[in-house]
Amino acid sequence: MPAPEMLQVLVRAGNLYLSAALCQRYLPQLGAVALLRREPYVLLLPLLPEAGGLLLKQRNAAGDRVLHAQEFFREHGYAERDEPQSLPVHWDSTQAALCMPEPARRAA
Repeated sequence: MPAPEMLQVLVRAGNLYLSAALCQRYLPQLGAVALLRREPYVLLLPLLPEAGGLLLKQRNAAGDRVLHAQEFFREHGYAERDEPQSLPVHWDSTQAALCMPEPARRAA
């Protein structure tokens, strides 16, 4: 039996970097998401374009995406570090969202 696929989101300077494969699998043809804090997780909820939300901007021809989330990070006290932090993500069908552990906190 094959090992389950390990999905990751890269967090850097208040931005979330998502691979094309991750977006194609869980956020196909969507251009916006909402971020929601549900301790100990952050949820990425897919939205229809008319619902507003945060834009998933295409980074390159391969289809990788970036989500600029600095305001969300500041509001919830997450660190906006320049060094990348890789976080595991999984799809939670009960929440209809991608779930990742909360990023590192700002130093007090």
